[in-house]
Amino acid sequence: MRVKELANKLDITPETVRYYTRIGYLNPPNERGNNYRDYGPNEERYLRFILNARRLGFSVKDIGELLCHADKGRSPCPAARSLIIERLKETEQRFQEAQELRKRATRQLSSRTRLTFLATDIFPEPQSSV
Repeated sequence: MRVKELANKLDITPETVRYYTRIGYLNPPNERGNNYRDYGPNEERYLRFILNARRLGFSVKDIGELLCHADKGRSPCPAARSLIIERLKETEQRFQEAQELRKRATRQLSSRTRLTFLATDIFPEPQSSV
């Protein structure tokens, strides 16, 4: 199938398919001898894996490492496990930071005092013109 057909099938843009082809994550054969690529079931499977990994928070580089393991005939599971653990730690850190910000904002909104958690360089004090 052509780029547009694969993109439509997976509900993505043709540019997404071209991007992963350009960086080497998809290697469709050019069996017709023209400039068109023929994406088959294997490329579709790889692209589904890539899209799912992106949804799970894996970077493009991470996905490349996992695909490299698979291409060498090794199970990407141990590498995927390590990356998932790493991503979970990062997500937990961002979650804790968001919770702290939420607590601070809630405290400020529930108090009757001026909002002090805002950085003055973002919301500077009005200058007196006297």
